[in-house]
Amino acid sequence: MISDQSFTPKETLAELDKYIVGQAAAKRSVAIALRNRWRRRHVPPPLREEIAPKNIIMIGPTGVGKTEIARRLATLAQSPFIKVEASKYTEVGYVGRDVESMVRDLVDLAVNMVKEEEKDRIEGIAEANAEDRMLDLLLPPGPGSLAAMGPDGGHSFTIQNPDLPIKKDPAGENSTREKFRKMLRDGKLDDREIEVSLSESKSMPMVEIMTTSGMEDMQSNLQDAFSKIFPRKKKKCKMKVPEAMEATKKEEMEKLVDMDKVIKEALRRTEEAGIIFLDEIDKIASRGGGGSHGPEVSREGVQRDLLPIVEGATVTTKHGMVKTDHILFIASGAFHMSKPSDLIPELQGRFPIRVELHSLGKEEFIRILTEPENALIKQYVALMQTEGVELIFEDDAIEEIAAIAVEVNETTEEIGARRLHTVMERVLDSLSFDASELTVTRFVVTAEYVRKQLSEIVKDQDLSRYIL
Repeated sequence: MISDQSFTPKETLAELDKYIVGQAAAKRSVAIALRNRWRRRHVPPPLREEIAPKNIIMIGPTGVGKTEIARRLATLAQSPFIKVEASKYTEVGYVGRDVESMVRDLVDLAVNMVKEEEKDRIEGIAEANAEDRMLDLLLPPGPGSLAAMGPDGGHSFTIQNPDLPIKKDPAGENSTREKFRKMLRDGKLDDREIEVSLSESKSMPMVEIMTTSGMEDMQSNLQDAFSKIFPRKKKKCKMKVPEAMEATKKEEMEKLVDMDKVIKEALRRTEEAGIIFLDEIDKIASRGGGGSHGPEVSREGVQRDLLPIVEGATVTTKHGMVKTDHILFIASGAFHMSKPSDLIPELQGRFPIRVELHSLGKEEFIRILTEPENALIKQYVALMQTEGVELIFEDDAIEEIAAIAVEVNETTEEIGARRLHTVMERVLDSLSFDASELTVTRFVVTAEYVRKQLSEIVKDQDLSRYIL
């Protein structure tokens, strides 16, 4: 079920601030959009169905946080989320992917998400069932078995000839079984090797189909059909008790999951809470003037195919029909060669909220290096700790790294915060290579060390274009 709890816009903003520096306007817009979804679910019908999501276009150069904002938002909302690139879609009738495939992919992700949640819920039951199967293998019950392993590892519990009458002793059998159960839980049987019968993951023939736009999921549908015609085969595997326990537990979970219930919830969650992040939407915008010819025709065709999906349409998937009326679309693009007004007017109207993300400067880079929970400095410190080296960055070294990143962005290509990754790699290149053989346990990065590592590259613009 979709959680009835939701972050307030201020709480969402605070959570996004943990990972993303700056861009307050963009974070504010997505925080409001997320809260509006919660508000819509509490509006009584039939008005609820009339409230459409306010889709967003984020405009800004690469590396300023557009994708990260959308990704973190989906994590907070626990919503089905997919990131797609607008430039990979083609107009209906051309070879390639059609725009409806993004909705089908979103449904597949939602099914996997709900299935994992269901597995977590039934994990205890599956573990108990797997434990019983392990005990049946370790201590075979009934007259059909010849012997069972005793606590000492030998076959100390011999069963009579199955043709002779057997005196059953339920109390004794239960007592022995419980002894083995305790040994299994305590790990005393971990060294035993047993033979288990498991279902093969795939037993249907592979079918590959080269298709045109709109039919690329036919291969998946045919394989699903074959999987029902050809039942799964059993295979016997020899493995240690812990490995057998884990494999059996997974098989038990697959049996216990009600896929009809999972698919029903996944379809509902997709319709009510799905988020599609449409990256590089500027690549399908006509570049103004000169009429529609050549590539412009194809770009406009993709826009026209995208329009009904954004407006609200019913898309057929292998799991069922999905309405896109309330899926939230967040589009983004640099718009260097075009502008949002170059999109067809109908599509512009379906993205009422436009937010501009500004380029990042030295102060933002310093904050990106140090403040977020997944800050680059913290990552490299943790990596060096695995080698027994305490890595320390002085404040002036961090400022120097940020200043060099800004300088290279200005003199070559503007790639935003992604520049920090390349600069950090060059600064720590020697240390990363020699860390496993260092005799010192403490390494301090100073501003002088940063300049020494990068001075030649920064001076040579042609070299920095390729290395940084």
